Parts: sequence; structure tokens; C-alpha cells
Amino acid sequence: MLVERYQGRAFGLALRVLRDEEQARDVVQDAFLKAYGALDRFEGRSSFYTWLHRIVMNLCLDRKRRERSSRRVEWSEEVEREAEADPKSPESPGPALALERAELRAQLVQAIAGLPEDARRTLELREIEGLSYQEIAECLGVPKGTVMSRLHTARRRVRSALVAAGAVEGGAPGGAKEESP
Repeated sequence: MLVERYQGRAFGLALRVLRDEEQARDVVQDAFLKAYGALDRFEGRSSFYTWLHRIVMNLCLDRKRRERSSRRVEWSEEVEREAEADPKSPESPGPALALERAELRAQLVQAIAGLPEDARRTLELREIEGLSYQEIAECLGVPKGTVMSRLHTARRRVRSALVAAGAVEGGAPGGAKEESP
């Protein structure tokens, strides 16, 4: 009965997030199996669909994360093989450039880690997971305007931290001065 009642909505959610019918079907099936296995722990503080929505969304995000990380690994390995085959390849950074990139990466990670939890999570969902503003709003249970505000604040704080660390030049793009946070 629960499957018949909610599978359409669950499939719609998974399809909006994953943009692939086959993957959406797989996620919905996994979500119902997971919900069935944990039905005795459903507390009833929210509707069944709210609980199922969270399960579907988490499974979608997990799948996107796995998919994205496997693509990066494949690309990195491919670039490494090409660079090893041709050390003069433009993808083969010199030691100075590699060090500079590593330092910038470390400063970026530190700047993001310094964000408040809600801003950091919102930034990760947008920039790492590639979700739309609407998808982030649904995932976090906040209005789309809140997502936009959090992203603006998070980006401004990360940029300010990178400027303070000397990783990027000061000032906002276009030559305008940026307000301090």
C-alpha cells in the first residue's frame, strides 16, 4: 500500500536529483527496501512521505557522490598516464606549479572548514554535488532564498579567507572593493 501510494512522488524526486530514469528507479527501489527494513524505527513524528523523502534524497546524494568521485579518479588516472607518456604535456605541471596548487587547495579546504555548518553544507551541495538551488532547498528543508543567501555568504567568507591568506588578490571581481564580512 505504501509503495503504491508514494512511488510516483519518490520517483519524481529521484529523477529531479539524478536526471536519469534508470538510476532513479534503482534509488526508489533501494529507498523502499531501506524504509521497509527500518519501519519499526519510524517514530511517526512526521508523515511517512517526509521520512521516505529523506531516505530517497540521501540515497540520491550518495549515488551522485560515488559517481562524481569515480569520474574524477578515472580522469586523474588518464591525465597521469598521458603526463607520464609525455612529460612536456600541458597537463603535466612543473614542481613549482604543483606545489602552488597544493597550497591553494589546502587553504581552500581550511577556508571551507571554517564556515558555519549550514553554510558549509549548502556550499558543498552546490559546488561539489552540483545540485540546483531548488534541489538544495528540498534537501535541507529550507526556502530557496535561504539557499541563495547562504551561498552568497559562504562564497564571500571563503574569498575573504583566501585573500587574507594571500592565496588570491584582494578586491571583488570587476575591480569593485568587497565589503568585509
